Amino acid sequence: MIAESEEMNWSAFWISLQVTLVAMLAIAPIGLALAFLLARVPFRGRMLVETLINLPLVLPPSVTGYYLLLALGRSNPLIEWLGWQILFTWQGAAIASTVVGIPLMVQSSRAAIRSIDPVLENAARTLGSTEWEVFRRITIPLARRGILAGVILGGARALGEFGATLMIAGNIPGQTQTLPLAIYDAVQSRRLDEANRMVLLLTATALLGLWVVRRLETRRGSQAD
Repeated sequence: MIAESEEMNWSAFWISLQVTLVAMLAIAPIGLALAFLLARVPFRGRMLVETLINLPLVLPPSVTGYYLLLALGRSNPLIEWLGWQILFTWQGAAIASTVVGIPLMVQSSRAAIRSIDPVLENAARTLGSTEWEVFRRITIPLARRGILAGVILGGARALGEFGATLMIAGNIPGQTQTLPLAIYDAVQSRRLDEANRMVLLLTATALLGLWVVRRLETRRGSQAD
């Protein structure tokens, strides 16, 4: 007999929201810095760096989670020395979500930065602007739509993360259980009504995020024309 619940797992929803917001706060500056590095700074080994950044997009999430498990577990001497306990916490889930969301942020932001005419940045330099001022006053404003799209895509990816989160944070109800993990539990327990509610919520959120990204891309394209 199928057991159904009339309530959605709001605990998992709030944990997912918390994890996603923290991940987005990390994705934005880290992804933007990496995007600028790849788009504007020539250096040897750039292809290797780009490959490593994009690796979470092609690796199975469980493999990404395993690498994070090794990096953040007690087998890491630095973690042992600092006494950090990241595993099986919501902060660990936020780290996993950040790692899988950064590649999308980097791709979108790098494309936006590369589309800026370097003449505009060079003109600001000739007028006496420092590199930071050029970045803040010229690069970011002109690339803002691509940057915002990257943050949204990275956040959506973070919200839907399952495998890496499971490996590093576990599936502890009320502590580390996010919506994707709660959906898995609900289906396994045949609480299909509850699973349907959570699936619809995640689907609606993903559709909204993609719609916003598409709008940003359309506006950027029309301005370029």
